[in-house]
Amino acid sequence: MIQSSSSGGLALALERHASQRLLLPDQSLDASQRQALEAMAEWLEAALMPHRGWRRRPPAGIYLWGSVGRGKSLLMDALFEVAPVTSKRRVHFHGFLQELQQRSLSYSGQADPLALVARDIAGQAKLLCFDEFHVHDIGDATLLGRLIRYLLEAGVLLVLTSNYAPAALCPNPLHHQRFKPFIRLIEQRLRILELDSPTDYRTVAPRDWGLYCWSDSPGPHPLIDAQFAGALPGVLQLDRFCLASFRQREQGVWFRFSELFERPTSTRDYLELCSRFADLAVSEIPALSGLSLDVQQRFLNFVDIAYDAGARLWLSSEVSLAALCQGAVQQDFSRTCSRLAQLRQVGPEFQPTLG
Repeated sequence: MIQSSSSGGLALALERHASQRLLLPDQSLDASQRQALEAMAEWLEAALMPHRGWRRRPPAGIYLWGSVGRGKSLLMDALFEVAPVTSKRRVHFHGFLQELQQRSLSYSGQADPLALVARDIAGQAKLLCFDEFHVHDIGDATLLGRLIRYLLEAGVLLVLTSNYAPAALCPNPLHHQRFKPFIRLIEQRLRILELDSPTDYRTVAPRDWGLYCWSDSPGPHPLIDAQFAGALPGVLQLDRFCLASFRQREQGVWFRFSELFERPTSTRDYLELCSRFADLAVSEIPALSGLSLDVQQRFLNFVDIAYDAGARLWLSSEVSLAALCQGAVQQDFSRTCSRLAQLRQVGPEFQPTLG
């Protein structure tokens, strides 16, 4: 908790917290990150101050956007940890969507279930931090837009991070017009901050969260094979599907790409996999450019959910990571590609140790 009541003290606390979590020992916050933290501290100080009639109300939240790897989640984490608010939540896009849908079912048959869900959320969290905010599906866009309106009306403080400027949300021209009222709401009620750091820090300080193996030889890669030594094929019961695993052990499961992504699996399935297994392996991954948009989107969702959940990923393909990514057309793929690039890469020159 922050003892100082000055925004300067809060800004220093935010900068200290963020600096302690930088990935490289000699790394420091850049000018854009420090400027954003100062603005976030100023906003939070004003937002938590008792409102008087003569004072202009501060914005109801922060919308922090910028390219991948610029430190948006780092700054949000700092704000979340330092904010002197006892009731606060930090959520990710996919998990929160599933939560909204499940909680809405509990109010099925009532006039506006989402309004009741928003009321419950507002009663549980004064500060809601929403990481990786993005909307492409018009159903998700409408759901989130209405929820944001309800939460703002209830006085919840919102902090959103995104790779998109507000005006670029829901970019599909078939649906963008319908989402414009919610874009205007974000622009009018939240303070918009752009994080324009020149560096993608994920490439400077990669996170070791798994392995990407590619080989000209068909069949399971020996490094992944070794991770699942002794494991056997199985059938995994998920919410709507039975999936055939190539191999399965207590803390890990291995699927062929076609089984996991060429069937109509969903984010709910990937969230369940990440909750049940620490290690997730996928083999026989083809170049994405030759796949349908639906299959591409499922793979992107899977990678993003595994990354956010802290799972270890073991991927194998007959093409390099650069070739895998080339020609993919999904709009969020820059973020996913940045995350895949943090996997340790092993190419055809790898030779297994014999003996």
